[in-house]
Amino acid sequence: MTLALYDPEFGYYARASQRSGRAGDFFTSVDVGPLFGELLEYQLHQCFELLQTHPYDLVEAGAGNGRLAGDILRAARREHRLFYEGIRLHLVEASAAARAEQRATLNKVADRLVFSEPSLPETFEGVLLANELLDAMPVHQVVMREDGLREVYIEAREELTTVEGPPSSPRLKDYLDRAGATLEPGWRAEINLAAVDWVREAVRRLRRGFVILIDYGHEASELYSASHSSGTLTTFHRHRSVEGFPRAVVSPVLPWLGHPGEQDITSHVDFTSVRAAAEAEGMQTLGFLDQTYFLLGILNRSARLGARSTSALKTLLVPGGLGSTHKVLLLGKNVGRPDLIGCSFRVRVT
Repeated sequence: MTLALYDPEFGYYARASQRSGRAGDFFTSVDVGPLFGELLEYQLHQCFELLQTHPYDLVEAGAGNGRLAGDILRAARREHRLFYEGIRLHLVEASAAARAEQRATLNKVADRLVFSEPSLPETFEGVLLANELLDAMPVHQVVMREDGLREVYIEAREELTTVEGPPSSPRLKDYLDRAGATLEPGWRAEINLAAVDWVREAVRRLRRGFVILIDYGHEASELYSASHSSGTLTTFHRHRSVEGFPRAVVSPVLPWLGHPGEQDITSHVDFTSVRAAAEAEGMQTLGFLDQTYFLLGILNRSARLGARSTSALKTLLVPGGLGSTHKVLLLGKNVGRPDLIGCSFRVRVT
């Protein structure tokens, strides 16, 4: 998965500056238009006022070519000029092709950009934002058998196929134990060690401020249950997806093994383990809710934004779509327990 997605020469994300949108393989909240960034700007501005720090580090991880950051900055310049002038923008992106386009994408707000690198800044104070980043991190796939936990490996024969073997690390079983997950024989699951490691490291580098993680996923009790017993590993290509582990595999080539580097590979986020990793490093959970309720909370304070684009707003909020499949986890470090506007409508996870 690491090679297929991130190899500098052949990786899916490495070879193009943008993979989402109508001409891409999948659709994100950013593709709806600038409204998503404009709504996020209101929450980020509140964080700025709570922190009372100047300058203010805004770090976007998995920033791509800078589209979301551009929407946020343009809204800040228009609505909250003091906030805009205090921002030091850090864009973290693994793809060199995407990084190369960031200044052009930001255009007239590129003056706020101070950092464009593959890794997080060594230290910062402000807000770390990651929209659909954790789901794109490489995972381990495991399957429970009668004699215990096995890991699924990839083997190259005439074509790529899978074989089962002992777990590559004791961390895999430990991860499930800490999450309170009990897999029944035959169940498959994905374990995202990279996500919890990344969150721990990010929190260590944050001196003071907030972390906002937006992604699709579940609590561990749902993710590692009968409803997802085939796993959640998914591919996207030209807006078509193949999910889970097929009950009957006609071809020995599984969907996520075909056309490496030509399609997205992703899995649902275990928010229970992500939250626990952040809290273990000193953060407090301030909210965990559907994107629908997070954005409605912001709209309570900025209703004129919703009036600008009814169709875009519906796309962001609609149940069964981006609004309910995407969750928002808000965390704070050395900030107390402020009432965030994104949590002002209803804190609910469906």
